[in-house]
Amino acid sequence: MPAFDLPPDLKAALAAKAEGLSRADAARRASAISENYRGGGTSAPIRTERDALAYALARMPATYAAISASLHALREQYPDFAPATLLDIGAGPATASWAAAQTFDSLTGFAAIDANAALRALACDTTEGSRLAAMRYVESDVFAGLAAMDAVDLVIASYVINELGDADRDALADLMWQKTRGTLLVVEPGTPKGYERILALRARLIAQGAHIIAPCPHNRACPLTPPDWCHFSQRLSRSRAHKQLKGAGVPFEDERFIYVALSRSPHMVNTARVLAQPTLNKVAVNAKLCTKAGLSFMSVPRRDKLAYAAARRWDWGDAVPDKAAE
Repeated sequence: MPAFDLPPDLKAALAAKAEGLSRADAARRASAISENYRGGGTSAPIRTERDALAYALARMPATYAAISASLHALREQYPDFAPATLLDIGAGPATASWAAAQTFDSLTGFAAIDANAALRALACDTTEGSRLAAMRYVESDVFAGLAAMDAVDLVIASYVINELGDADRDALADLMWQKTRGTLLVVEPGTPKGYERILALRARLIAQGAHIIAPCPHNRACPLTPPDWCHFSQRLSRSRAHKQLKGAGVPFEDERFIYVALSRSPHMVNTARVLAQPTLNKVAVNAKLCTKAGLSFMSVPRRDKLAYAAARRWDWGDAVPDKAAE
């Protein structure tokens, strides 16, 4: 999986906003906001410009990396997809919009919805002079905002449905699908609860005719059984300022996430998905895969030199050849 760093123009815009900012104050604000999210809270505590900036500086690199990795997987399985219009739901500082703009040169129309005024203001400030400058950003709750939107080619909801109860999640899934002309991408934290939310949305929309693009190579029920759960990890580098804000000593961070990309049209998928980091020894590469046939524990022996050389490069989350589907 390639590295996904914030775009240079976004980094520059955030750095300009952070000039003169007290790192200690920003770290305190970011810590309080993160603690609230971990406890199942919403973005409501982000009330001021400083709150929004502290959140963006601390969390935007990781959420951007996770969304970008998910979009990379989508494009890998659906290379002909060239969306012209995007709707970013629960957009916050427009993280998903930035990621989509970097992934798809074809995008020309950007729309976003979020009820948080401080995050919307930050998004509007940091997108000035960029491809996203003409973005239509509606300050509204997701239901009222979505109801007023036209259908678009690509809909993204990142780190959103975790803030809703079961009934509202179902209603939002239905409404997002109604507004999806091409593809819907939903990204959640890579926790057992996040996985359960993705599974429920996945099953609900498959019943409405959706087709899975990624990460699953099939539309059937997930083959994993508790306590196992599907999730992925994206490593990102930390700047000195980022380490200070996070109170971290190591120069990198691993963001755990789960996602599902669903399409209006079916697509041939002849790849398996690597569900955990493969292990390598002198005899073989051992990998846990989700395939069209279900869960598979594959051992690629060293004596098969070509296959072994390829398997050595496999990483957690990669799409790899599904021999059973060939």
